[in-house]
Amino acid sequence: MIKLKTKYIFTFCLVLILAACKNDNAQDEDRLSDRQRVRQALEASNIELLSIEDQEIEDFINRHGLETKETGSGLRYQILEHGNGIKAEKDMIAVINYRIRLLTGDVIYSSDKEDPKNFRIGRGGVESGLEEGILLLSKGDKAIFIMPAHLAHGVPGDGVKIPKRAAIVYDIELIDLK
Repeated sequence: MIKLKTKYIFTFCLVLILAACKNDNAQDEDRLSDRQRVRQALEASNIELLSIEDQEIEDFINRHGLETKETGSGLRYQILEHGNGIKAEKDMIAVINYRIRLLTGDVIYSSDKEDPKNFRIGRGGVESGLEEGILLLSKGDKAIFIMPAHLAHGVPGDGVKIPKRAAIVYDIELIDLK
C-alpha cells in the first residue's frame, strides 16, 4: 500500500513538473513562478510521505503495546530493562547486541548471525538514530529504538537489505562500554 501511495505521489509530482515546463520563449517571471509551484508541490509530497511514515510508526507502536518516548529528532525509544553500568558518553566505544527489523516485523540484520556491533559514540559510521539513542542508555540496558528513515538509511536505504525510505526498529542490548 505504501508503494502504491509513493508511486501516486511521485506520478503526481512528475505531472506537475511536466505541466510546469513551458516553451523557450517564456518570460523569466513565469519560469520563476513555475519553479515555485514545482517546489511547493514537491514540499507537499514530502510532507505527505512523512505523515504516512509517522502513521506507520504509530501503528507499529500500538500493535506492540509499546510506551515510547520521542526525542526532538523523531527517534522513538523505550528502555525495556535497566542495567547497572555506567552511562554512555561521547567517544566511548559501545558494544551492542542488536536485531534490526522493518516495521513489518521482518528481521533484516541481527547479532545472532553476525558479531556484536561496536562503534565509537559520536564518530558516525552508524545510523544517526543509533548514535542518538545509545546516549540514552547505560551499560546493561535493553531498549527498542524506532527510527524514521531520516535517522536510519534515508531515501536510498542501505543498498543491501533495507529498502528505500524505510523506518527501522532496533532491538538493542548495550553489553559493554569502553
